[in-house]
Amino acid sequence: MQRGLSGQYTASIAGGVVCRAFVPAPLPPMPPLAFDGPMRSRMHAALLGLGRLDAIHLLLPNADLFLYSYVRKEAVMSSQIEGTQSSLSDLLLYEMEGQPGVPLHDVEEVSCHVRALNLGMQRIREGQPISFRLLCELHAVLMASGRGSQRAPGEFRRNQVWVGGHRADQAIFIPPPAHMLADCFSALERFIHDLDVQTPPLIKAALVHVQFETIHPFMDGNGRLGRLLIPLILAQAGVLREPMLYLSVFFKAHRQTYYELLQKVRSDGDWEAWLLFFVDAVAATADHALATVQYLNALLDSDLARLSALGRQAGSAHQLLRALFARPLANIATLAQLSGLTPATTGKTLAALEEKLGIVRELSGMKRGRLYAYSAYVEILNRDLA
Repeated sequence: MQRGLSGQYTASIAGGVVCRAFVPAPLPPMPPLAFDGPMRSRMHAALLGLGRLDAIHLLLPNADLFLYSYVRKEAVMSSQIEGTQSSLSDLLLYEMEGQPGVPLHDVEEVSCHVRALNLGMQRIREGQPISFRLLCELHAVLMASGRGSQRAPGEFRRNQVWVGGHRADQAIFIPPPAHMLADCFSALERFIHDLDVQTPPLIKAALVHVQFETIHPFMDGNGRLGRLLIPLILAQAGVLREPMLYLSVFFKAHRQTYYELLQKVRSDGDWEAWLLFFVDAVAATADHALATVQYLNALLDSDLARLSALGRQAGSAHQLLRALFARPLANIATLAQLSGLTPATTGKTLAALEEKLGIVRELSGMKRGRLYAYSAYVEILNRDLA
C-alpha cells in the first residue's frame, strides 16, 4: 500500500552541511496493514516455519550443541553484512585462542556479537523488557572491541549522522536529529510493549526492525543490533524458546532488495512490501535451519556407525565424536573436558579418527597445541556462507 511519506522531514546540520533529517511516525502504520490473500498465505508459511524451528530441540539429543555453532554462524553473517571478512572457522579459532586468518578486529567484532546475543537472551529469561536500558547494555557489549569501540558504545548518539555518501547532502538517508531520539525511541518502546495496540509477535518483529534502523540511535552498530532485535522480540513473546531465527543469511543474499524496501517504507509508506519480504525471509530461514539440523543428525549417525572399525578405541571415539558435535573446532584440552576422557586418550583417539577414518582434520601442523576440526560438520554450517 502506498501511504506516502511515513514520517516527516526536519531541518538539521550534519558535518557542517544543512540537510533534511527524516523523523518516522510512531508505529503501527496508518492506515492499518492490508492483509490480502498473498500476504495471509505467505505469513502462514512463516508461522509454520517458526513452529518447526521451535521444535528443533525435539530432533536433537541436546539442542545446546547445535545452538553453540548456529549462534556463531549468525554472528559471522551479520558482521559480514557490515564488511568484516571473518569466517566461522576464524571465530572458532579465536575462541580457542588460535590465530584467525583475518585481521583481529574483524573476528573481535563477531565475538562481541555472540556475547551480545547471549546476554540479550539471558536478560529476556530474567524477565527484563526490551527497552532503552537493555539495548544500551547490549550495544555496549556489541561494540566492546573492534572498529566501533571508540564510537560511544552503549550511548545514544549526540550528533547528526547520515547513511551513504561522503557528505550529508549526498546521503541515501538521514535519520532523526540527536535531540529527537528520546521521543522516537519512547514511541517505539510503547509499540514493543503493546501499550496502545496489541500486535502479533511476527509482525511486531518486522515493523520494529525497520523502525529501529530508521531511528538509527547509535553512532555505529545499528544494523547488527537491529537484526539481533528480531529473535529477541520473538523469544520475549514465547514464539521461540531459543534464539533460532537468524535472518542475516537471507538479508545478505538479497541485500539490495533489503535496503530498497527499507527506503520504500520511509518514502512511500509501503509496509506491506517489506512485510512480504520479511515473512519470506522467516520461512526460508526456518526451512534452512531445519534442513541443517537434519544434515547434521545424518552426519552424526553415519560417523558413529563407522567407529566400530576402530576396535577397542570405538568407545572413546564415540564420546569424542559427541564432544566434536558440540565444538566442531577445538583443541585437545577442550575435547578432553567435554568428553570426560583424559588428554592422552583424547589425543590418541583424535589421531585414529584422522588417520583411519578421516573424520577430523588437524589444523595447526604442530606437535603441541594442536587444533582439530570436525570438517564435515563445519562444511554443512558453511554451505551458505560463501
